[in-house]
Amino acid sequence: MPDTSRRGLLKGVSLLPLAAASGALALDAGPAPAQEAQPAYQPVFFTADEWAFLTAACDRLIPSDEVGPGAVELGTVEFIDRHMQTPYASGAIWYMAGPFQDSDDPNFGYQGRLTVKEILRAGIGDTDAWCRANRDGKTFAELSHEEQEAILTELQERKIELPNVPVRYFWQHLLAETRYGYFSDPIHGGNKGMGSWKMIGYPGMRADFTDWVGVRDKPYPFGPVDLMGRRG
Repeated sequence: MPDTSRRGLLKGVSLLPLAAASGALALDAGPAPAQEAQPAYQPVFFTADEWAFLTAACDRLIPSDEVGPGAVELGTVEFIDRHMQTPYASGAIWYMAGPFQDSDDPNFGYQGRLTVKEILRAGIGDTDAWCRANRDGKTFAELSHEEQEAILTELQERKIELPNVPVRYFWQHLLAETRYGYFSDPIHGGNKGMGSWKMIGYPGMRADFTDWVGVRDKPYPFGPVDLMGRRG
């Protein structure tokens, strides 16, 4: 899948500063205290079939490997379900009046009728329907990893036509939501244990950066801190 390896996904995330350039002098209190085991998250927005699709897709977009933890492992699917319950996903903070049009012109932003949660729901349903029609009745989640990666590549390259949503919008939001969940603060459900931050050396919410802003030749020595003050 072109540029959708973990390394390719990381290249597309511009909101995260380099670790050495954003360090802090904050005192390190050591590892966070042990957390009590939490019950498994139950999806609120997505149906069981949609949840299975997202779990499989996120697992292929950012798999667990020698570089670091995978998207599913870090709770990215939970993040996406939570994100679909926000005003952003419902279009409450968007301009959603007409005229509506589908344009490839880079000078225009999104011009469609569907909100983010509607785009994902329609795209998941359409992709599963395509899989059943073209893969012996199997849904996306029931296919092998190799088949799933091939289908994601076809979605990325717009080789699969989806009847209820432009494929490029579905692909863009599926990939974006996976990235958001993987790198989000753990308070939002993803990035469990600050696993992605540890992987890239991101210090998180540490308050004092002055002693490390100009450092370029040494790795940042402290672990990340999340919005709740927990240390990784």
